[in-house]
Amino acid sequence: MIDFNEGNEAVILIVDDEKSTRDGLRLALEDSFDCYVASDIREAMNILKSEKVDLMLTDLRMGGDNGMDLLDQALALPHPHSPIAIMMTAYGSVDTAVEAMRRGAWHFVTKPLNLDEVEMLIKRALRGRKQDTKIVKLEEENQQLRKQNGKSPHGLERLIGNSPAMTHVHQMITQIAPTKATVLVEGESGTGKELVAGAIHALSGRPADKLVTVNCAALSPQLLESELFGHEKGAFTGATQRRIGRFEQANGGTIFLDEIGEVDQATQVKLLRVLSEKTIERVGSNTPVKVDVRVVTATNKNLGKMVAKGEFREDLFFRLNVVKIEMPPLRKRSEDIILLANAFLKEFAIENNREKKPLSDDAADLLKHYRWPGNVRELRTAIEHGVVMSNDPFISPRHLPTFLLKNDPIGENNQLVTEETKNNLAKPADFNLSALEKVTIARALKHCDGNRTVAAELLGISRRTLQRKLKDPKPS
Repeated sequence: MIDFNEGNEAVILIVDDEKSTRDGLRLALEDSFDCYVASDIREAMNILKSEKVDLMLTDLRMGGDNGMDLLDQALALPHPHSPIAIMMTAYGSVDTAVEAMRRGAWHFVTKPLNLDEVEMLIKRALRGRKQDTKIVKLEEENQQLRKQNGKSPHGLERLIGNSPAMTHVHQMITQIAPTKATVLVEGESGTGKELVAGAIHALSGRPADKLVTVNCAALSPQLLESELFGHEKGAFTGATQRRIGRFEQANGGTIFLDEIGEVDQATQVKLLRVLSEKTIERVGSNTPVKVDVRVVTATNKNLGKMVAKGEFREDLFFRLNVVKIEMPPLRKRSEDIILLANAFLKEFAIENNREKKPLSDDAADLLKHYRWPGNVRELRTAIEHGVVMSNDPFISPRHLPTFLLKNDPIGENNQLVTEETKNNLAKPADFNLSALEKVTIARALKHCDGNRTVAAELLGISRRTLQRKLKDPKPS
């Protein structure tokens, strides 16, 4: 965890090839911060590697050096040596500064500099770093987990999670990716099955641009056959020219067939031939075309049960199910929720040109206790909503979608609103303060579907106070 203190203990590095700028900034800022200065990338990196620098203020153009190169090198350093980066730029290179932010810079300032604004921006950034300590710790733990498992993060960086279930998924992907085995990915909608396919391809050694994705549920049987295998000119009405199908496009790479359970029986037969003979035939042609394609499929259905009902070919199922990876629903990997949320916070802050804001404790608690029937996709939507709606230093429950107030598992095994309390809602036994407080708390809990965090916010008290009052038979 980063040990950071604002004020005189905060360390900043000023990088500029102009001595007057370096010295001017140092004189203006050294009363508030411990300042280092550097004139080029080499000098700056030496300081960053040897000292714990909290923030780097660097010019984008420094003679023969490119500030973007320094940004990349600085942000690649391990904690605690990776600093917050603020870029300095002339008015004419604002587009470049925006690109720097996309690559990890926290903000940029334009020259000529307003020193008061620069100092205020630095303090704001440092406050954000202090609040972001928990996020950084989680990211470090995730990186450490990957190292312990002997995995390269390449290809797995989007499959975020260090829960036992996700650790198993990471291990499976790493084990099978270099092989040619066909993979079946099962899991509920929104769990990230397409990310598994992407990671398998990325770690397979096949060309990066040779991952072809087909959503089998989005096409009619006739269109799906043509989409997969292509067609010859005149094969059907409207076929005015030969069309190369997705299997040929993926030759030498990987094809990902999403929603494989939706494929009709006729197309299933043709897929079986591809898997067994490694050849396809375009619609309207009897000439076999040889293809070398790694096949990854995914479904939110249970193909085994579909086989038993006669809804899916057993022989094709065996071909597809050489290796099966089960993506766990988010409710079964709750320890990954905040890790995922923090990754989405960063992503949507950049995408919407917003400052990255941390979750408040209450918001984090709300996320951790929601059922997430839509899984990671639903969490992603909720975080994007929070990033867009928050104008505060934090993202609190009121910035998150209202659907989070429903379906809260806290109430599943804990009868928060008892029958006695329900009766009190309609007919209070008396009107002393203790009884009224009990009724008010019960109403708040009922309104929030038993969510204590949101109820506490509604009542204007802390969650700890609410918990104490719920335990006390005579609230005070």
